[in-house]
Amino acid sequence: MKITRLSPAALLLASACAIPASPPAVTPVAPTALGLAPEAAPAISDNWWTAFGDPQLDRLVADATAGNPTLDAALARVAQAQAVLASRDAANGPDVSFDGSAQVSRLSGRYTIPPPYAGTVRFIGQAQANLSWNLDLFGRQKAAIEGARASTRAAGLDLAAARLAIAGSVVQTYIDLARAEAQAAIARRTIATRTDSLRLVNVRIRNRLASNLQAVAAQTLLAQAQTALVRAEGARALATNALAALAARGPDYAAAIRPATLRLDTALPLPARVPADLLARRPDIAAAQARIEAAAAGRQVARRAFYPNVNLAALAGFQAVGLGNLLSLDAGTVGAGPAIHLPLFDNGRLKADLAGATAGLDLATADYNDRVIGAVREAADAIALIGNLAQQRARTAEVVRGFGETNRLNAIRVSSGLDSKLDLVDNDVRLLDAELAQANLVADAARQRVALVLALGGGVPSAQEPAR
Repeated sequence: MKITRLSPAALLLASACAIPASPPAVTPVAPTALGLAPEAAPAISDNWWTAFGDPQLDRLVADATAGNPTLDAALARVAQAQAVLASRDAANGPDVSFDGSAQVSRLSGRYTIPPPYAGTVRFIGQAQANLSWNLDLFGRQKAAIEGARASTRAAGLDLAAARLAIAGSVVQTYIDLARAEAQAAIARRTIATRTDSLRLVNVRIRNRLASNLQAVAAQTLLAQAQTALVRAEGARALATNALAALAARGPDYAAAIRPATLRLDTALPLPARVPADLLARRPDIAAAQARIEAAAAGRQVARRAFYPNVNLAALAGFQAVGLGNLLSLDAGTVGAGPAIHLPLFDNGRLKADLAGATAGLDLATADYNDRVIGAVREAADAIALIGNLAQQRARTAEVVRGFGETNRLNAIRVSSGLDSKLDLVDNDVRLLDAELAQANLVADAARQRVALVLALGGGVPSAQEPAR
C-alpha cells in the first residue's frame, strides 16, 4: 500500500478549502430607508435637566446617577469587558513560566533508567523556565482582541445609556411630582371657594332665603374638591417614593423632598422632525452597533480556527536524578522549536462553532435593527405628541376661561337671588375638571419634551465617545 505524503502547503490548502461558507442572513437596516429629515438635531446640553431651573431636581439627578443599582451593574459590566480585553491582549504576546518539582521515587529496574540508578530509591528534581509564543499567523487572536475591544466599547455605551435613562426617569417622575402639587393647589383653592359658598348658603338658610337642597349642592361640590385633593396628595407621595427608589434611598429621603419649583413650560432645544443624525446620537444604538462588530469578530475567530495554529516554544533548566546532581552543569537542558496544530477531523465541531458565531452575528444585527426602528418611532411619537398637546392646551385654556366666566356670572345671579346654588353644580364640577385637565396637559407636554430629549440621545455629544 502506497502512502501519499502531503506537504505543509497542501495541508493548509486542504484546511482552508474545508471552511463552510455560512454567510450571515440578516443585514443592518439602512438609515436612508427610514425617511429621516436631512437636517441635524440641535445641540443638547449634557446637563439638559438644569434648564428647568430647579436646584432640587439637579440634586435628585446627581443622587440617582451616583447610587442607582442599575448603574452599578453597568459599571461592573464595563470592568468585566475591560478585563476580557486585557486577557485577549495578554494572550497575543509571549508567555513565560517556571516549573519546578522534587520528589523521592523508586526507579524501575526494568525500564529506561540504567544502572546504578535502576531499581533504587532516588531523589528526582527538575527546574526549568518555559517560553511559549503564539505567532497568530492567520489573525485568529487579532480577531479575538478586536471582538473584546468592541464589547468593551459596547459596555461603555451601555453605561452612558443607563445614565441617560436614569436621569430621564428622575426628571419625568419629578414632573409627575409637580403635576400632583399643581393639582393639589387647584383643589385647595377650590376647597376654599366652596367652603365660603357653603358658609353663605347656611347663612341664607338661617335667614330663610335658601333651602336645604342648596346646602346639599354646596356640600357636594366641596366633597368633590376634597376628593381631588386627596387624590393629588396620594400621587405626590407615590412620586416622592419613586424618586427615593431611583436614588437607592428610603422613606426618609422621600419625606425630605420639598415642593417642586421647576418651570414646566421650559423650552428645550428640540427638532420639529426626526433628524438624520439620530442614530449617531443615541448610545444604546451605538452599543448595538458595537455588538455587531464584536459578533463579526467572533465569527472571524470561528473561521480562522480552521487554519493551523503555529507556536514557538522554548525551555531551559536542570533535570537530574540525585540531589547532588541537580545543580551540576551536566544536568542542564535546553530546547526550542516551532509547534503546529492543524485541525483535520473534529466530527463537525468547528463547523458548528462557525454556524453558532454566524447566528450570533445575525442576532446582534437583528437587535440593532429593532433598536433603530424603535428609536425612530420614539422620536416621531414624541414630536407628534408635543404638537398635539400644544393644541389640546390651547383648547383647554379656552374651556377653563369659558367655565370661569360662566361661574362668575352665575355667582352674580345667585347673589342677586335670580338663581339657586343648586343650578351651579354642573358648571362648577366642569370647571374643576377642566382646571385639573389643564394641569395634566402642562405636565404631559413637559414629559413629552423630556421623552424627545431621551429619544435623541440626551446630552451625549457623540455616541462613539460616551462619557465615563
